[in-house]
Amino acid sequence: MKFKMNINLNKIVETITRRFPYLKHNLAQAEMAIKAEDFVRKKLFQALVISLALTLSLLFVLIKKEANFILLLPAFIFFYMGIFLFLVNTPKAIAAKKVKEIDREITYAGRFLLIELSSGMPLFDSIRNIANNFDVIGKHFRDIVQRVEFGKSTEQALNEVTELTPSDNFRKVLFTIVNSLKTGADVSTALESVIEQISREKLIKIKEYGKKLNPIVMFYLILAVIAPSLGIAVLTLLSSFLGLTFSLATLLGICFGIGMLQLVFVSVIDSVRRGI
Repeated sequence: MKFKMNINLNKIVETITRRFPYLKHNLAQAEMAIKAEDFVRKKLFQALVISLALTLSLLFVLIKKEANFILLLPAFIFFYMGIFLFLVNTPKAIAAKKVKEIDREITYAGRFLLIELSSGMPLFDSIRNIANNFDVIGKHFRDIVQRVEFGKSTEQALNEVTELTPSDNFRKVLFTIVNSLKTGADVSTALESVIEQISREKLIKIKEYGKKLNPIVMFYLILAVIAPSLGIAVLTLLSSFLGLTFSLATLLGICFGIGMLQLVFVSVIDSVRRGI
């Protein structure tokens, strides 16, 4: 009976895993050494535990309010599905974070590689030097070095790492190197044009960020700084002339609203900055 239940559970996990065809690729890009099926099984259990905790909390609230318990089952299903979808997409979020870290070093590493190649250093030795001199992007170059040392060709190692990297810019650099090796073209010339293109794209994004930031800052000053300050001043005058009184709960509510408004603007600015 237990064996049959395990088989059924494995079939359920395999069916759910097939619903996320890019999960295996996302796990590899996030550098998470776990099978897609095992990852789904783990997240199903975690989502179950969290959903049960939230449902129990809701149960206590309903008991206190003497409300109907009919909401418990739909609430549990909603919690479970939402939490599982959130957890199963964590590799994609981790990979997105790694993209920022890689792109932060890509131009410096690319110029470093150009200098190494221009000085007559062989490509493999240049890749090894980058692996030893850069923290984030160096991990991927160390991966290339290890694959070559294990017997693979430089071109094959570059292709494999190209498939695993989450960064489009880094993928462009590696693809350019591979393409130059295949065609016999000068790696330095092709690589220099790609690095310049990446630098121009970054500069364009920074300028776009500045243009988007200007109206956001203006609305922030009006809604989150000037309006609350003038509003509190007007309320203070009205309370003095008209004898109005404000309870502690009202004042705390105003402070909470201002704080939430500040957080909204911070989140908006952060979301705009993520595109750089």
